[in-house]
Amino acid sequence: KRYPAIAPSWRRAWNEVIPFLDYPPEVRRLIYTTNAIEALNSKIRRAVRTRGHFPSDEAAAKLIYLALNATSVEWKRSVREWHRVKSQLAIMFEERFPMA
Repeated sequence: KRYPAIAPSWRRAWNEVIPFLDYPPEVRRLIYTTNAIEALNSKIRRAVRTRGHFPSDEAAAKLIYLALNATSVEWKRSVREWHRVKSQLAIMFEERFPMA
């Protein structure tokens, strides 16, 4: 009742939804939460939205550069629970995901 569009959407794409549910919870959480492009776009939008207007295109480009620079520092951090996820992936895809 709270999200009426979800059920019909899942039914239309059921063949794409089911394989996702086959993954263990740790892997699903990682897949779901690390869409890098969306995260990057969100950081850029947030930086631009807080400033509002720009006197020139160069000023906007500089702000985007600074936002990307700050984001690159965050991306160097390791993913939470990566060792657990890595182990699950090695079990599921042992021929394609060697632990060594």
